[in-house]
Amino acid sequence: MREAILILDFGGQYTQLIARRIRESGVYSEILPFNTSWETIDERDPGGIVLSGGPQSVFSDDAPHPDPRIYDSPRPILGICYGMQLLAQHFGGSVAPSGEREYGRAQIETLNSNPLFEALPRQLEVWMSHGDRIEELPDGFTGIANSDNALAAMAWPDRGFYGVQFHPEVAHTPKGKEILENFLFKICHCQGDWTMASFTQNAIAGITAQVGSSRVICGLSGGVDSTVTAILIHKTIGDRLTCIFVDNGLLRKDEFQGVLNTFRDALALNVVGVDASQGFLDLLAGVKDPEEKRKIIGREFIRVFESEAKKLGKTEFLAQGTLYPDVIESVSVKGPSAVIKSHHNVGGLPEKMSLRLVEPLRELFKDEVREVGRELGIPENLIERQPFPGPGLAVRIIGDITPARLEILREADWIVDQEIKGAGLYTKIWQSFAILLPIKSVGVMGDNRTYEYVIAIRAIHSRDGMTADWVPLPYEVLGQISNRIVNEVQGVNRVVYDISSKPPSTIEWE
Repeated sequence: MREAILILDFGGQYTQLIARRIRESGVYSEILPFNTSWETIDERDPGGIVLSGGPQSVFSDDAPHPDPRIYDSPRPILGICYGMQLLAQHFGGSVAPSGEREYGRAQIETLNSNPLFEALPRQLEVWMSHGDRIEELPDGFTGIANSDNALAAMAWPDRGFYGVQFHPEVAHTPKGKEILENFLFKICHCQGDWTMASFTQNAIAGITAQVGSSRVICGLSGGVDSTVTAILIHKTIGDRLTCIFVDNGLLRKDEFQGVLNTFRDALALNVVGVDASQGFLDLLAGVKDPEEKRKIIGREFIRVFESEAKKLGKTEFLAQGTLYPDVIESVSVKGPSAVIKSHHNVGGLPEKMSLRLVEPLRELFKDEVREVGRELGIPENLIERQPFPGPGLAVRIIGDITPARLEILREADWIVDQEIKGAGLYTKIWQSFAILLPIKSVGVMGDNRTYEYVIAIRAIHSRDGMTADWVPLPYEVLGQISNRIVNEVQGVNRVVYDISSKPPSTIEWE
């Protein structure tokens, strides 16, 4: 079994970042619900355990607590923010509301030599986000860092238990990577052998064990996730794989034939194209709620895949390019963390399916998937494709989905794509696209009054889709996009630019 660090999630806004930072250091990490049983944790034999931050106070009546048996384990534990306070409370320390809360940047001073802060400056800049503090240390623990207002870190070195009141996982803690690596390598004694090359080898072995001699169909979207999934499975089982690319009526301009040509010609895959657009659009007619849209699309995709599988003969498995962020956002598997939205390939799936799922990328973030793609020799132009949502333009049309509104959005999105590529920005940003808003505004064209739709433009930077910052596109690029959309797309007279980050927004509008 590979070495792993298990993160118990107490609802902290940065929990996913902890997992990302640990993986970046070459150690596999996985997020589990805070109340995961000790038997499940012990079976996975982790090299260490991280207790995440969270919004609650440990002394609240409904405060989440882990299985107490983790504290009897010989495995090292790192408590972060709320997790540190859990450690203190469990072992008899005192936690209380702070007279001076700490949010944002702070300075801490390390107090003595210890493995967690080894080879780091005595003064450290960190990111705080807490309203409670440890008033009295429990027996066995010593303070190893202070801020102006609170105990900033504590340790029980003989047990391998450490706690930090700040967040080492965020970029605003400049030495956070070094602190986490000290925990991983000095305290947990991890090897750091989690690489995409090792993942690829393990994934091929896992696919072989799961599907045996059966046939597999793979749902293609044309994006990097399904592309890597298809190539990975094809490498494993060869011509027992058939890829299905469904036109659900929600694709971008010229997408259907373009993807079919790419996968047949450039990648030499066996691809079946299915035009199911009318069925999808009929089911979506009049549906405005975004969660319902996603679930309708997810169910109909499965119906189409099952129908195509029957035509191929005995086919038992459906492969999908499901990623870890899809799982995190779709299913509240992590206790107090909320369901953000149901991804069509996770929360939108029907309860009963005749096909069993193969999801070899389910534990990866997007940037890791791209690295797997490079390991597999997939052309760079396919690896660097910007993400496109599985539900397609359905989640970029706010409100009713109609053929006329789809045509407006397709043309506007085509212009955004052309201009971003023309400016040399396509591979420098994570995602750029248009959204059709459910409002109309008054305009003037050729001395006549118009009352037409508004298009919003979205462009963001991200590493894994879990957090994102809006891109300050050059004014001349925005101006050209706006000018072309208003002049070339019938039914639009206004263009606006979305300057929201994730959080508090999501990347897609629905």
